[in-house]
Amino acid sequence: MKIVYVGSDHAGYGLKELIKPYVIGLGYKVEDSGCFSEESCDYPNFAQNVCRNVLNNDDSLGILICGTGIGMSMAANRFKGIRAALCANEYQARMSRAHNDANVLCLGSRVIGQDLALSIIQVWLESEFEGGRHQRRVNIIESF
Repeated sequence: MKIVYVGSDHAGYGLKELIKPYVIGLGYKVEDSGCFSEESCDYPNFAQNVCRNVLNNDDSLGILICGTGIGMSMAANRFKGIRAALCANEYQARMSRAHNDANVLCLGSRVIGQDLALSIIQVWLESEFEGGRHQRRVNIIESF
C-alpha cells in the first residue's frame, strides 16, 4: 500500500485533518508528519518532515498545506529529489504528475475550498507520470 505523508502548519491544520480520512478512503496509508494543532508554528519544519519521509520511502508521496501553499512549496523544493507542485485546480494536479512526476502536492487552505482540495487530491493521486520526453526534462531538473 502506497504511503502518503501529510503535513501542515497551523493555517493548514484543519484541511489536513479533513483530508486524512479522505486519502485513506482512496486506498492509501496516511502518515501525519505534523503539525498537531492550530497553535502558531513554522511551516518549514513540517515541509522538512514530509520531504525527508518521501525521500526515504520509495513509492511514497507527500501532501503539504499552509495558508497559500507558497511557503510549503518553496521549502519542499529545497530538497534534492523533491518535485513539489502548488496546485489550485485539477488540471494543474494532473499535469504536475503526468509531465513533472511531482512527488509532493502543495495546497493553500486559505485560497481553495475544501471540496476543491479533495478533488485536486483525488486527481493528483490517480494521475500517473507519462515518462517519455517528460523523463528527459525531469532528469534535467534532478541534475541541478
